[in-house]
Amino acid sequence: MNNFQFPDEIHPKMTRTYVGCDSHKDSHTFVFLNCFHDKLGVITVGSAPSEFPKFIKQAKKYLQVGTTFAFGFEDVSAYGRSFVKYLVDRGYLVKHVDSSKVATARGQVLHKTDLFDAECCARVLIDRFDELPNANPQDKYWVLSTLVTRHNAVVKMNTMTKNTLHHLLAQNYPHYKDFFGKITVKSGLVFYEKYPAPHLLENVTVEELNEMLKSATRRNELERAKLILETVKRDNVQPSEYQEQRDYTVRSLVRQVQNNLLELDGITAHIETILNDFQYPLASMKGIDVMTEARLISEIGDINRFKNANALAKYAGVAPVVFASGMTKLEMANARGNRKLNGLIHQVALSTITPRGKNKTVNNPIFYNYYQKKLSQGKTKTQALKCVQRRLINIIYAIMKHKRPYENTENGNVITENDRLKAI
Repeated sequence: MNNFQFPDEIHPKMTRTYVGCDSHKDSHTFVFLNCFHDKLGVITVGSAPSEFPKFIKQAKKYLQVGTTFAFGFEDVSAYGRSFVKYLVDRGYLVKHVDSSKVATARGQVLHKTDLFDAECCARVLIDRFDELPNANPQDKYWVLSTLVTRHNAVVKMNTMTKNTLHHLLAQNYPHYKDFFGKITVKSGLVFYEKYPAPHLLENVTVEELNEMLKSATRRNELERAKLILETVKRDNVQPSEYQEQRDYTVRSLVRQVQNNLLELDGITAHIETILNDFQYPLASMKGIDVMTEARLISEIGDINRFKNANALAKYAGVAPVVFASGMTKLEMANARGNRKLNGLIHQVALSTITPRGKNKTVNNPIFYNYYQKKLSQGKTKTQALKCVQRRLINIIYAIMKHKRPYENTENGNVITENDRLKAI
C-alpha cells in the first residue's frame, strides 16, 4: 500500500507559471514554462498596445491551476518597455533578466531564434528567480535615460564635426590656434563662418574686424583683430582651386557645431529639470557634475531595487570575483556587470584622485588621501583605484538611499557615520 502523502506546503517555485519574453520592434515572443522547465505554450503578438489585452486573454489558457504568472523580460527599457509597464500597472510580477544570463543559458547552441531566446529567458527566470530584480519601468527613469543617450550622441557627433573643422582650418589658417582659446568659443565660430579662408580678409581693416568680434564677445577685441590680420599676412596663404566649395564646407561645419551646442544646452536644461524629481544629490560630491549624476542615475535606476551597497557593487562589476579551491582563495577583478556603470565609476574615481591644473590641485582630498593610503599599504595603482571605486559605490548608494547630500568633511564621513555604515 502506498503511504505517500503530499506535503501541506509546496515549494514557492511551484506556485508560479513562468513566462519568458524576447522583445523586438514589431513583435514579442512569449514562452510559458512550469517550474520543471516543461514547455506549456508559445504566443507571439505585435508590439502595438492594442495587442496587449489580447495577449493576456490568450495567456490565461496556459496558466497552471493554483499558480500566478511570473514574467521575465530581457529588454525592459527599449522595445519591451511598453509591455512591461502594461503588465506592472496591472499587478503582474515582472523580473528583469540580464542579457548575459540569457546568453549563458543559450550556451553553445548553434541556432538562435526568438522562440529559443524567450525559452532561455524563462529558464533563467525559474533558476535565478530570487536574485533577479523586479522590473520598475517608471517614466522618469526612462525619460532621463533617453535624454542622456541623446546628449551622448550629440557630443559624439560634435566631436567628429570639430575634428573635421580643425583639419580644414589648419589648411587655411596655419596658426589658427593662436586666434582663439577654443574652436567652439562664440567669437571663433562667428569669425570662421564669415571668414572661412584668409582671402576673404584681404580688404578688411582692424577696426572692422574688431567690431565684428565685439558683436560676439561684447568687449574690445582690437588686439585679437590685429593678431589675426598680422598672422594672416605673414602666413600668406593663397586661394586654391575650388576655393568656393572649400569655404562652403567650413561654413557648413561651423553652422553644425553651433547647432550642436544649442542642442546640448537644450538637452542639459531638460536634464537639470528632471533631476529635481529624483532628489538624488550626487553632484554634491566633488568629482561628480550634473551630467555625470544624470548618467549614474540612468544606469542605476531605482536604488531600492538593490538591498545594499554590496548588491550595487556587484551590479556595477566593482565587487571582486572569488575563485576558491581547497586552501587556495583568489579575488579577481569582475569583468561582468553593467559596463557603462563600471566605466562611470572608474571615471569618477580618477577625477577624485588626479591632481589637475598648473598648481596640481586635488579635486577631492578625502579620496586622494585614501588612494595614497592604499598605495602605502603595498597595493598597486590599479588595486588602489579599485578600492576607491568600491568606496565610491558605498557613498553613491548612501546618497541615493537617504536622499541627502554628501558632506565634504575632513574625515570623509558620508552624510553621517551611521548612514555610511548602513550602506556597506
